[in-house]
Amino acid sequence: MKRLMNKIAIVTGASRVQGIGTEICRELAREGADVFFTHWSKYDRSMNYFSEDDFNWSKHLMEEIRSLGVRCESMELDLSETAAPKKLLDAVQHKLGSPSILVNNATHSVDVDFRSIDADTLDAHYNVNVRGTCLLTVEFARQIEGKRGGRIINMVSGQDKSPEPGNLAYVATKGAVSTFTKSVAIELAPLKITVNAVDPGPTNSELKEALLPKFPMGRLGEPRDAARLIVFLASEEAEWITGQIIHSDGGFW
Repeated sequence: MKRLMNKIAIVTGASRVQGIGTEICRELAREGADVFFTHWSKYDRSMNYFSEDDFNWSKHLMEEIRSLGVRCESMELDLSETAAPKKLLDAVQHKLGSPSILVNNATHSVDVDFRSIDADTLDAHYNVNVRGTCLLTVEFARQIEGKRGGRIINMVSGQDKSPEPGNLAYVATKGAVSTFTKSVAIELAPLKITVNAVDPGPTNSELKEALLPKFPMGRLGEPRDAARLIVFLASEEAEWITGQIIHSDGGFW
């Protein structure tokens, strides 16, 4: 029995062939959920990890998800825009119906240390990682209030486990998401909406083979590792789990 039949899931930031967002979409669909994902190619194309395979990936991913027997739609969306949350939820409602699962996966991340960080860099991280995540979370909750509950899963980093020098703007904003997750979970619990966060640790999608010695299980994390946990948190089996920051990182230290 598929765990997410008749559910509609939103996944932000599914732009790359090897990305975690792509694998989250796949795993949700395999469990029967209809999927609506966002992508923002302008950002991805500015990153050094962007490859030729990532061009037009949103179209290919949508076709792949539909081949699994579920509905799938997508839109290009800049989550740094203040109107983005309502624009997204209106589109989901129009094309698929009322969603009950939200995965805040989209992230802005540029390495900066104390010498290179500035106001513009901080704002770029804040606009997506904090404001975008917070506003989409509360707009989602407002729209499903009074219905059958829902699931919100935020993506964070390991900033609460250990310091990450050289990545100051990113860890500062992801730390804010962790704190927000714990507090908003209490507010939304009476509405039967759970809110949790997942830290996937470094994954193969990020090309961090140099970190292999820090994985006691002898391998790097894979996008599917986080995606499978997210499917569980989105399911009815996880109805008693909320306000948690879960490290799915194979013991990475």
